[in-house]
Amino acid sequence: MHSAIAKSQRSRGVIDRYREFLPVSASTPIVSLGEGNTPLIYCQRLSKRVGRDCRVFVKNEGVNPTGSFKDRGMTVAVSKSLERGANAIICASTGNTSASASAYAARAGILCIVILPAGKIATGKLLQAFVYGAKIVAIDGNFDAALRIVRDLGESGDFAIVNSINPDRIAGQKTAAFEIVDEMDEAPDFHLLPVGNAGNITAYWAGYREYQVYERSTKSPVMIGFQAARAAPIFYNRIIEKPETIASAIRIGNPASWKQARAAIAESRGAIDVVSDEEVVAAQNWLAQQEGIFVEPASAASIAGLFKCCESHEAAYSFQKIPEASRIVCTVTGHGLKDPDAIIERMEELKPLAATTNDVRRAIG
Repeated sequence: MHSAIAKSQRSRGVIDRYREFLPVSASTPIVSLGEGNTPLIYCQRLSKRVGRDCRVFVKNEGVNPTGSFKDRGMTVAVSKSLERGANAIICASTGNTSASASAYAARAGILCIVILPAGKIATGKLLQAFVYGAKIVAIDGNFDAALRIVRDLGESGDFAIVNSINPDRIAGQKTAAFEIVDEMDEAPDFHLLPVGNAGNITAYWAGYREYQVYERSTKSPVMIGFQAARAAPIFYNRIIEKPETIASAIRIGNPASWKQARAAIAESRGAIDVVSDEEVVAAQNWLAQQEGIFVEPASAASIAGLFKCCESHEAAYSFQKIPEASRIVCTVTGHGLKDPDAIIERMEELKPLAATTNDVRRAIG
């Protein structure tokens, strides 16, 4: 009986679970792929690295239906677009949005248009948009240029925009904060996450604040966001015309939710900081090899940021001063198979050996 109940909970999407907090009604046609309810994993080795008897948890959003957190917002955005009579949706993307929008459009039976920067999308994500049947248009420009075009096309009324400039996206994404509080029975003390277009840090903060208002929790966490060092407009407080980073999902120079992210950081008494590509890669490898969690490079920005907070005097927020036994949540936003190109380049060629036990033993060392 208990297993049947658990299975039922897993199959429900975020709208079914959190309808009272979302902009939907009885007449909204729900488009869902069973998103949400992602694992909140206690990480013993991460906790030991932080020290001070702190407990570190990873919110693994890479196990959503299309492999990233975008599905939370997309179920709401596409459902509301369908309710308003849309026959097509459109998005600009560094990869994950296109994969999610394409899947939910296919589920809804409507067209999805994807505008993306040519040559800047990870193979796994581009493959997803293609196989889900999206109309893909590559431009000679970056994500910010793609979003400008999407805004222009959206004004015609022919397409519903499903980027995070759509408030329905933010509404869906805040459900991750609800899940964390529901599982921990309280909000964490600190929440760390990657920042690209800045919709996610905005959404988490909205979710924590809303749960506090409804007395589902007694506090909200300190929010700490991390941008890639060469794609950090919020940290440097200026638009980055040519953002560059191995973390393609956060390769954005002019975030759409810049103002809202700044507000979340200020209201939570948090911080925005940067991590280098080298730190991102090291954190990605460490998390996979020490905790068994494989994430795309952009996701590893939160883990790299955690290490920086613990170990660097240059960190915008030093964990050397945090209270003992603090509870820390790090969001990892997408699965590692989304963006495997850099890892494939680092892999040594596997040369076949003779099929003998002795040869294999020597190879093992």
